[in-house]
Amino acid sequence: MQQVGVPDFIVALRRHIGHAPLWLPGVTAVIRRTSGGDPQVLLVRRADNGRWAPVTGIIDPGEQPAVAASRETLEETGVHITVDRLASVVAHPLTSHPNGDLAYYLDHTFACTWVGGEPYAADEESVDAAWWPVDGLPEMEQAHRDRIDTVLAEDPVTRFVR
Repeated sequence: MQQVGVPDFIVALRRHIGHAPLWLPGVTAVIRRTSGGDPQVLLVRRADNGRWAPVTGIIDPGEQPAVAASRETLEETGVHITVDRLASVVAHPLTSHPNGDLAYYLDHTFACTWVGGEPYAADEESVDAAWWPVDGLPEMEQAHRDRIDTVLAEDPVTRFVR
């Protein structure tokens, strides 16, 4: 299984702490558009596990979360977006990566709108990128589906797990 791109700052931290758990802020960009009257969501097929997912990534030190969502989308799919609103903030349980690295992720899910560009697998983290009809989404991890559903609910209030 291929390891997805790891930011340089995490590689440097791992030199000091090994596989010990890290607390990492992340983003999910749920990108929407309407085509022929039908709502669609942009998904990527991940290189590490072959599953479809919304665009996700790690926030760089000092980077604003909404900027990270836009940057990750462009880096992974070649698509330009607007970041419309923060839909949810969720702390996920400990994740164990195939190489033994441990991390806790604090995900910021954003509702985003497509502005331009045709999606493609723009970096080594994905093997495909495509628009999917909202009523015909592929199988994916439940946490990713929950993030999409939160955005599609169009609730103007940010959701927090309590």
